Amino acid sequence: MSTKVYCVAQFQPKEGKAQELFSVLQSLEPNSHREDGCLQYIVTRHIESPFADGKSFSLAFNEIWADMASFEAHCQREEIKQFFERYCAADDGLAADWNVCVYTDEPVNFDAPNF
Repeated sequence: MSTKVYCVAQFQPKEGKAQELFSVLQSLEPNSHREDGCLQYIVTRHIESPFADGKSFSLAFNEIWADMASFEAHCQREEIKQFFERYCAADDGLAADWNVCVYTDEPVNFDAPNF
């Protein structure tokens, strides 16, 4: 059974704040990479392509965690909580909106072998 958790954390910066928010998000990468359960944690910017014309926020973290416990522990780190308080929830923050979702690669009713 797969235990990996895939997280897409999207951020829509306030007008004129895209580069500043991108830099702040990049500053979260080094300590997150130090977490034992972190398999991937990288902030990305939306780019245009005629082959990918879906709707998206302009900045997104693409994360892979070893398991749900690792993801939830990450979310409870002071640095992460302070980021959301300062840059998302605060009236003078850099993000106009954000959306954090987690996913599994395991199908519903997957009959994983038990070892």
